Amino acid sequence: MNLNQLQEKVSEISEEQKSKLLELVQNASQVILIGNGGSNSIASHIAVDYVKFLNKKSFAFTDPTMLTAFANDYSVSDSYRKYLEFMTMDTPGSFVILISSSGNSKNIYNAAQYCQTMGVDFAILTGFNEDNIVRSFCKEAAALEYWVDSNSYGVVECVHQIFLHSIINN
Repeated sequence: MNLNQLQEKVSEISEEQKSKLLELVQNASQVILIGNGGSNSIASHIAVDYVKFLNKKSFAFTDPTMLTAFANDYSVSDSYRKYLEFMTMDTPGSFVILISSSGNSKNIYNAAQYCQTMGVDFAILTGFNEDNIVRSFCKEAAALEYWVDSNSYGVVECVHQIFLHSIINN
């Protein structure tokens, strides 16, 4: 990983973006974080910290048994969408944070489409190509869109985590 690029991308996190994220988290009845691979680990870590430091009911879809059951029963590409259906149906005011380093994850895209259709506030965090599928088709509907201009998984994932942590003052 190029540490100079990481420092540069972290320095590009704006106060406006941080303020918007904080506002969305504070105003939500619950925060649901979803990601694949390394982004799933970020989701898990941030959910814990939002509960501990922001006193915000937060969840990450990380349980292996549930993940494999949803992937098996609803398909990998619809597993996150179906999870959100269950988690948001009786909880108005939910805020969903969708994390995809490449921005090309079909399951993240489908989850964003669900949020858009159902009127659930959501954020998308992506990287790599500026015209990735999640960003191209979902950024206008997202309450918050955050893109990292890098093709390095390490840089994108680290910046996503730093951005999500940036609203915690501990």
